[in-house]
Amino acid sequence: MRSFSFENLVVWQKSKDLAKDIYGATKSFPKEELYGLTSQLRRAAVSISSNLAEGTSRETSGDKARFSTIAYSSLMETLNHLIIAKELNYISESDYLILRKQIEEIGRMLNALKKQQKGQQK
Repeated sequence: MRSFSFENLVVWQKSKDLAKDIYGATKSFPKEELYGLTSQLRRAAVSISSNLAEGTSRETSGDKARFSTIAYSSLMETLNHLIIAKELNYISESDYLILRKQIEEIGRMLNALKKQQKGQQK
């Protein structure tokens, strides 16, 4: 089976794992949040790896960097939703801290990737 370039990105692998962990964490959210915070949090988390995958198909490094920026924006949206979920006591403090640590690591990796991609523009 052929492997695509985005599958080799460690940041893509970690963001995909984050999305799976977010799905796991939101399983216990109240049912009335299914179309609210649960859905928004899941979509934002999936969007991170999706934008990284889409960005690798772009021809210019500027376009690639733009999709890395969009992935970072989705990461921040995920963090925002996670903070709200914690404050509503939908997730435990320990689960929040584990997910937050993942988000911080992915954020550093996305910033480094974006910097590298922008450097290729010159």
